Amino acid sequence: MNYQAAKQFYEREGHLQVPRKHVERTVGQDQEERELKLGAWIGNQRSRAATLSPEGVSKLSAIGMRWA
Repeated sequence: MNYQAAKQFYEREGHLQVPRKHVERTVGQDQEERELKLGAWIGNQRSRAATLSPEGVSKLSAIGMRWA
């Protein structure tokens, strides 16, 4: 769900420079609206880049993730 929220943010804003306290609202497959702490999640992904799977790094890079 966090990846989908990141993709939604990127498509709307054109970047993934998400403020740390940003909350992204998404609608899941069950049609329930959710609020995800996207800013915190993006920051965590950046700090854990060395431990992420290559697939995870690739997916985030494809939607504009800046790792440094």
